[in-house]
Amino acid sequence: MLDRARRQFEQLKPMLGERLGEKLSDKLSENKWRSSHGHSGSRFPLNSRLTENTIRLLSFNIQAGLNSKAYKDYITTSVSQFMPTPPDLLNLNEIGSLLSDYDVVALQEVDGGSLRSGYINQLAHFAEQGGFPYWHQQLNRDFGRLGQYSNGLLSRIIPYSIEDHRLPGVRGRGAIVTRYGNPESPLIVIGLHLALGEKGRYRQLEYVKELIRPYQHVIIMGDMNCCADSLIDTPLRDTNLRPAATSTNTYPSWAPTRTIDHILVTPNLKVNAVNVLNCQLSDHCPVAIEVTLPESVISTG
Repeated sequence: MLDRARRQFEQLKPMLGERLGEKLSDKLSENKWRSSHGHSGSRFPLNSRLTENTIRLLSFNIQAGLNSKAYKDYITTSVSQFMPTPPDLLNLNEIGSLLSDYDVVALQEVDGGSLRSGYINQLAHFAEQGGFPYWHQQLNRDFGRLGQYSNGLLSRIIPYSIEDHRLPGVRGRGAIVTRYGNPESPLIVIGLHLALGEKGRYRQLEYVKELIRPYQHVIIMGDMNCCADSLIDTPLRDTNLRPAATSTNTYPSWAPTRTIDHILVTPNLKVNAVNVLNCQLSDHCPVAIEVTLPESVISTG
């Protein structure tokens, strides 16, 4: 497997430049990507706290870097997922450049290093490219060499705890729950990817509601596969979470007609800006937000 990927990189070197080609080839030969299971349930020193009260967050379904630009591309990409194809490094690097402007990034449809991604752990690639000191991968569907279907987190802020949660319903949907700042009044950031069906989403959001019940400062972001009005008519109606103020459609990126990617916040987090970014690096558009945190989240008590 590694030999095949290495040969692919040798073929790509003239396009990429010798230095980048060697760097990526070295990563493959070392085979030292962080475990695809990330740091499930791990804890960090409690002095790894927030030092700034304003942070920028992004949610992005990257479609495993396959870069569909029209509905017809779904046919092409569905075939390429099962063919030994060199990775689209130009697209991956453009995604990585976009991500590097943010403090916390929630990714959906990330590949952890399989045939369809050219055996690149995409999350590790983005972390290295963007200089993120912490990344976490939640492997939700493990098809071995054929696919490592994952959610991901990139963070410039070291969390004090992080957990993987399998969401109810058909296997393959998950949520990453990350805690930042003061453990007595933490910021909770949840990155998730919800089911396609309404009943499945309802069960999953009932589960998420219980996860956040003890907390006041919460941000939930991800591909939720439904519009904002539908989200309000779910178990989230029993919380004070509301979609950040945007009506811009996010899907499909080449001619957006649906708003299915969301960032939800509690009212005690001040939203300074929220934007849907106009780019065609995936079949979804990313959603970005800047928030100011209460002093209680920053304070160590």
